[in-house]
Amino acid sequence: MATNATMDEFEALLNESFEMDTPDEGSVVKGKVIAIEAGQAIIDIGYKMEGRVELKEFADPGESPKIEVGDEVEVYLDRVENARGEASISRDKARREEAWDRLEKAYADEERVEGAIFGRVKGGFTVDLGGAVAFLPGSQVDVRPVRDAGPLMGMKQPFQILKMDRRRGNIVVSRRAILEESRAEQRAEVIGNLTEGQAVDGVVKNITEYGAFVDLGGVDGLLHVTDMAWRRVNDPREILTIGETVKVQVIKINKETHRISLGMKQLQDDPWGEVAAKYALDSTHQGRVTNITDYGAFVELEPGVEGLVHVSEMSWTKKNVHPGKIVSTSQEVEVMVLEIDSSKRRVSLGLKQTQRNPWEVFAENNPVGKEIEGEVKNITEFGLFVGLDNDIDGMVHLSDITWEGRGEDALGDFRKGDMVKAVVTEVDVEKERISLSIKALDGSFDTAVDGVKRGSIITVEVTSIEDGGIEVEYEGAKSFIRRSDLSRDRAEQRPERFGVGDKLDVRVTNVDAKTRRLGLSIKAREIAEEKEAVEQYGSSDSGASLGDILGAALKSDDE
Repeated sequence: MATNATMDEFEALLNESFEMDTPDEGSVVKGKVIAIEAGQAIIDIGYKMEGRVELKEFADPGESPKIEVGDEVEVYLDRVENARGEASISRDKARREEAWDRLEKAYADEERVEGAIFGRVKGGFTVDLGGAVAFLPGSQVDVRPVRDAGPLMGMKQPFQILKMDRRRGNIVVSRRAILEESRAEQRAEVIGNLTEGQAVDGVVKNITEYGAFVDLGGVDGLLHVTDMAWRRVNDPREILTIGETVKVQVIKINKETHRISLGMKQLQDDPWGEVAAKYALDSTHQGRVTNITDYGAFVELEPGVEGLVHVSEMSWTKKNVHPGKIVSTSQEVEVMVLEIDSSKRRVSLGLKQTQRNPWEVFAENNPVGKEIEGEVKNITEFGLFVGLDNDIDGMVHLSDITWEGRGEDALGDFRKGDMVKAVVTEVDVEKERISLSIKALDGSFDTAVDGVKRGSIITVEVTSIEDGGIEVEYEGAKSFIRRSDLSRDRAEQRPERFGVGDKLDVRVTNVDAKTRRLGLSIKAREIAEEKEAVEQYGSSDSGASLGDILGAALKSDDE
């Protein structure tokens, strides 16, 4: 019995020994390299167990294996015995377990970790963090998009862990966060050494349509296009090139956003200091058109000094056209200084003022009464527009087209492009208006009214009966007698009591040489005759009736 008990105790002790000395599968154990052959390292992990590990598992990305016979290494024990009777071990898995412990601590402490980019995957790259593989999104590679990540591959550098999940084996890292933090520290240091108004050298890093970014030694400042020169700069590339070193002045530093505004023109003399003295009012100068807008054109008088020619000051005659139809960019023009506002740095210029007012020139060369000839430019419901010298027009009103018939009817006899003759009847320079008359070319009126004056009694012939009066003719010149002028007696003011061809004695009330019309009235003639009879044969208080006075006058005439 004793012997059996002893054997049982020995077996129990042996089993206990095996359990104590044999490591657990799935754990990290230490081993010793006893040989290197066929691209593998043979490692003795004790307990009379050996295993094989591919040499590449001992190499960092892009480097040669760092392993020699006799080295002590840690490996991961997958299984105690495989099909070949060896232990199944892995250096990668050992490094991964070790790395996860280290990375979790770094993540908790918000510390940087070192790694190397070794591969490309969809949406980013893979990073070896010393045994654990992490994902680096493309957006987290750099502060700016990276077109070629080749130079970054295999290079050991710091990363920031954004998130990690050991159970799922996921780690996401960022290289950009490190760069931004480094840049922020560098920017803070550089900005701390800058002061507003300071002149510094910088390198043009990038050029846009609105300005250029200048590197001041780790921090970029914006040089806006309006601060590059006192003159207008339409494209920054006109005066700057990428990589060029320029001297700039620090205009403003925003301590909160770390934004820096730079200027180049501030280091040059301001040409506006002498503008008022150099450009007197009403003086003329040569300039270059630099920009054209809907409301006018900007003309450069000298570098840094521009003036605006408003659309209303561009042409005497072209009133409703775009400025681009009158001038073109880069064109040299002569302008007149109309106004200077030094406080607002504005110069108002005139283009048309350098040429004489064409209406003044026309008035000088074409006095009232002069006969001219021109082309019919336009026909409207109220008359004809005739083209004259220097792109100006004169107007023939409906009433000035003909003596015969209605002006509306006479319009139909004209077409655009017809050459017509007319007489100048009025020139209003201020209102830019020229009045012409075609009917004034007919001199029959002047002949007909020769010797006729206001108060004359003339005999006319009725040519037409109208509702409002009668049309009459005197020596070829027609006039119209209104209903109210047909008789002194209200009951007799009826046009229908007259007939075409009747001869009537009328009094001339007005001779209008301009309109070539006679003012005529039967009523005025009757009143004048009565007044004359009263003066000759009686008075208003003699007691004689008007009939008696007129009868006496008639009797006297018969005798």
